[in-house]
Amino acid sequence: MSGEIEDKPQPLIEHLMELRTRLMWSIGAFFVAFIVCFIFAKHLFNALVFPYKWAVIWAHLDVSKAQLIYTAPQEFFFTQVKVAMFGGLVIAFPIIAAQIYKFVAPGLYKNERAAFLPFLIASPILFLMGASLVYFFFTPMVMWFFLTMQQAPGEGDVAISLLPKVSEYLSLIMTLVFSFGLVFQLPVITTLLARVGLLTSDWLKEKRKFAIVLAFVVAAVLTPPDPMSQIGLALPTILLYEISIYAARLVERQRAREAAEEAEGSTDVANTDSV
Repeated sequence: MSGEIEDKPQPLIEHLMELRTRLMWSIGAFFVAFIVCFIFAKHLFNALVFPYKWAVIWAHLDVSKAQLIYTAPQEFFFTQVKVAMFGGLVIAFPIIAAQIYKFVAPGLYKNERAAFLPFLIASPILFLMGASLVYFFFTPMVMWFFLTMQQAPGEGDVAISLLPKVSEYLSLIMTLVFSFGLVFQLPVITTLLARVGLLTSDWLKEKRKFAIVLAFVVAAVLTPPDPMSQIGLALPTILLYEISIYAARLVERQRAREAAEEAEGSTDVANTDSV
């Protein structure tokens, strides 16, 4: 391994004390972010309701009549708590990730830290891309699909209207955000595995058929039980799998180039010694 490890041998108790410090910083950051988000919980929830309003507009309905309900006295309060926890985790994630990196980094070689840092940056960016896809496109599309199933009153027909509960709507959008955010980590995971030699681009191409089937299975488990949600998650997953194959191929080319440069350098040193 090239580079040096900066970590010095320490007793176990010192490692545990450092771990405690990192955990305290992480928990403290989450707690502060949670308090701030709870103060503005209603505003945050109103921001999460925008996709539902867009769906109402797409369905050519009166947006002023769009409403959410709660059927238990404590339901909206606990919904605000969940919103605050969700927002607090998102806000505190950079600090939590930095604390994890600071705890692990001293035990890594310099080249390992240089290789790990880009993935630490790419992971939250890809998660935000998945969350943005859910917020701006997927949730409005799903809610529009549900709104089109409403029934107007007529001869022999009763009025059937969609009145989402605040807790169920929050659960839906949080499930979709986490599902898409985790799926968008696929290129990061496969690239890391390719760097350590646990998989290759050829192996990924051979398993493409199984990956397509698995994408639909995972989408059926993670999303609500409707075809729109399942297809909407499965298709980006398949696209990300193709991107993962390309990323693994780039890693293999880089490793081959580095191996060739190292072999060339060894040859030059051998020739110099022989002279």
